[in-house]
Amino acid sequence: MSVFKNKDLCGIQEGYQAFVLKKLMRMNNRHCHIVPTDVQIVFLKEVLSLVAPDLKVVVLPEWDTVPYDRVSPRLDIEGERIETLSILARNFDLDEKILVLTTPAGLLQKVPDISFFKDAYLELKEGTEIPFEVLQKFLHKNSYKNVNTVISTGEYALRGGLLDIFPAGLEYPVRLDFFGDEVDSIKSFDPATQRTLKTISSIVLKPVREFQLTPESISLFRTKYRALFSNTINDYLYEQVSDGVFVDGLEHFLPLFHEKMVSIFDYLKGASFSFEFQTQKALEAKEEQIDEYYQARLSALENEALFIEQKYNPIPKELMFISSKEVLSHLEGTDFYTFSPFDEPGKENMKSKKGKSFVDVRLQDPMHVFDEVSSFQKNAQKKVIFTASSFGAGQRIISLLRDKGVVLFEAQNFIEALKKAPSMLIAPFETGFEAPDFILITETDILGERIIRRPKKTKNANFIQDVSTLNIDDLVVHQTHGVGRYTGLVQLEINGAVHDCLCLIYDGGDKLFIPATNIEVLSKYGSQNTALDHLGSTSFIARKNKVKKDLLAMAEKLIETASLRHMNSQDRILAPHGIYQEFCARFPYVETEDQLRTIQEIETDLAQGKPMDRLVCGDVGFGKTEIALRTAFLCAMAGRQVAVIVPTTLLALQHFETFKKRFNGFPIRINALSRLTGSQKAKQIRQELETGITDIVIGTHAVLSKNIKFKNLGLVIVDEEQHFGVKHKERLKELQKGVHVLTLTATPIPRTLQLSLSGVRSLSVIATPPVDRLAVKTFVTPFDGVIIKEAILREYFRGGQTFYVCPRISDMPEIRQILTKLLPEIKVVEAHGQMPAKQLEEIMKDFSLHKYDVLLATSIIESGLDMPSVNTIIIHKADMFGLSALYQMRGRVGRGKLKAYAYLVTPPFKKLSDTAQKRLTVMQNLDSLGAGFTLASHDL
Repeated sequence: MSVFKNKDLCGIQEGYQAFVLKKLMRMNNRHCHIVPTDVQIVFLKEVLSLVAPDLKVVVLPEWDTVPYDRVSPRLDIEGERIETLSILARNFDLDEKILVLTTPAGLLQKVPDISFFKDAYLELKEGTEIPFEVLQKFLHKNSYKNVNTVISTGEYALRGGLLDIFPAGLEYPVRLDFFGDEVDSIKSFDPATQRTLKTISSIVLKPVREFQLTPESISLFRTKYRALFSNTINDYLYEQVSDGVFVDGLEHFLPLFHEKMVSIFDYLKGASFSFEFQTQKALEAKEEQIDEYYQARLSALENEALFIEQKYNPIPKELMFISSKEVLSHLEGTDFYTFSPFDEPGKENMKSKKGKSFVDVRLQDPMHVFDEVSSFQKNAQKKVIFTASSFGAGQRIISLLRDKGVVLFEAQNFIEALKKAPSMLIAPFETGFEAPDFILITETDILGERIIRRPKKTKNANFIQDVSTLNIDDLVVHQTHGVGRYTGLVQLEINGAVHDCLCLIYDGGDKLFIPATNIEVLSKYGSQNTALDHLGSTSFIARKNKVKKDLLAMAEKLIETASLRHMNSQDRILAPHGIYQEFCARFPYVETEDQLRTIQEIETDLAQGKPMDRLVCGDVGFGKTEIALRTAFLCAMAGRQVAVIVPTTLLALQHFETFKKRFNGFPIRINALSRLTGSQKAKQIRQELETGITDIVIGTHAVLSKNIKFKNLGLVIVDEEQHFGVKHKERLKELQKGVHVLTLTATPIPRTLQLSLSGVRSLSVIATPPVDRLAVKTFVTPFDGVIIKEAILREYFRGGQTFYVCPRISDMPEIRQILTKLLPEIKVVEAHGQMPAKQLEEIMKDFSLHKYDVLLATSIIESGLDMPSVNTIIIHKADMFGLSALYQMRGRVGRGKLKAYAYLVTPPFKKLSDTAQKRLTVMQNLDSLGAGFTLASHDL
């Protein structure tokens, strides 16, 4: 192992780190590797699972909050931290080899003493005897939440002899079946479907958070809090904790609940350590950030504008964090390694020993790469492994090599790939490298640069048929028996087999048990105020027959309309060869698979000679506007007029600018028609539409006016269809007779979605996010001036802009005053729908030109605005907005390659309604890309 003598591992490529760590673990039982970000940990852990599948790898993630925040870290992150700390604590004196991956923030943040994680756990096995009251006391003490249906980490549900629980650190929740006080069986289950996955022998229950709310810990908190902050009169946090109530953000006062706090180094006695390139800079930057937030909290105590009623007393930073100097002192005397992609001046070039990048030696022509590989193989110098990120790419490389006379073995794991080289392995390596005994070449090295998207693991997204959407006491409709009330899941033994069943109560107390596997016979009832049906009664059948009759009549009208459209003939519109490709090439991004498929479907529709009626459902920022542009181009170039109808003047203005830019140089005349258009100009546009001079008109409901006449209307594009009312829809129907119709939406209304799903309208779903698109990080927090200030400044210092949205115009003066006090250096401009049209237009133009840093607006920004420079949005009194509006507004940020942030701000001390609380919870949890269609399905 002389390769590690000088402790400076030069020339280490990202993928090769996994192999170096594997070798380091042969010399140590404990090793901790520190990387700059959590994203790199995900990649490294994935590679380690391939090259060292038997190695125990644990992650200590950093909290997804800023220091001294008012919001708590996500429970799944807390769960992973607790799992890692528990493993290290319980294996402290054992010889098991454990590799720990963490970040600078994970290194700096103090953790409870080892004794806490040694004592605060409960192991349950089949046959364990434990009274329910003892178990419930443990769950309450360790911050588990009692719910109707278990979905997330830290939740439990008790129903008779069944206990569903989602322990911290586990991937799936578990269902414990008790026989009296004895654990009869333990099974894991899918939280989305509630169906059993497998039987497991034992589980270890750990705290949900890194502290407990016990009489002893509360007393300790009170003593320490009073010692730090003498005045506790009307102190909300102090009063709530004194009453044993958990407060969001309480984790940031963690040291007050423990007698002793330590660093992660105390859990890693005798361990070796390694830093990835530039980690030390990230460590110093994190320390600076901690200090900035601490000083901001101190200054906030002097500035009333920084909070409304609810002050925040920050604990001294040395109680919560260690310094970078302390980190270096802990590393003294340990085996410590630094990774770098560069050779250090004055040192022997050790690249060939430690992972020279294959990119450095490859030639541009892939065939020369293959020739070089053949040479390696013939001379038996080194074994060669090829990797690809997908099966398709792997087969392409195999085919190319086969043509050169090199046959690759398709390996299932790295050990097999090394034994049977040359080989092909499906693995996430992004760039190749040369190691002492093998060469690894990736698809990027051969096929050119590409971005590998690692799909985020998500739960089942079927909102319609999942039992997880059912809460206790929800009304449901059975296909045969009618309206009943859902009372929960029970287990029934039938013919010697145990089945999970949903229990429904009907009028008179009769019960009906539905096997979970037959959940499709149930649907949620829209209202929760109606009489239950009686089992065996004919009333539901009669009611259903009447509804069927009404539905058939409605369906007859819909089918008649659809058939008339189908019978109408239209000129076949074909893509003009050459000029259409030139227009498409102006799109500055790479099309996603769903975009290309949708465009192909539209081209097919237009070429059939029948009126098209297609709904395109794509999430905000997923490229619906590009589809509208190409469809409009095809129709306009075929000599047909196009009407693009949008719900707001701002969106009309933006689309007008976008269309003008894309159609520049083509013989197409484009006009905009809205309240921003002067009367004389509007009159001219109406005349041009009637005479056929204007090819494309973009506007609001003004385009739907009775005095608008088209000479040769061929296509109607309706953007954000859910915002149009009944009168507008009736006028649209008149416009749409015999013409092509393209409807674009992120969250379609239930009726539109139902028509599309039932086949009356064609449906295209764009669910693939653009390359490099990141999900918007969402926080739900009470109003806090420090958080608001830091959020806006963070965006300002990275050259971006911020939306600050208020539910009412009357809220804006107060917020403007607060922002002026908080951020005197920041330029703020207001915008709302009651402003004169020209003034609003000028404000939006100036904001888009970066003349202002913050746009203080009402929900007029909700529809379709595309401003890639805006990547932070703060929604004031978020509880007053509907779910769809919140989702649409959040979609206004994160449209570029930068990480975006959304803050859903609620009034402090105000008790939110259950509905509002659910909406905000859904927004915080529904953070995956492409969730708009899921949201609409939930609504349906």
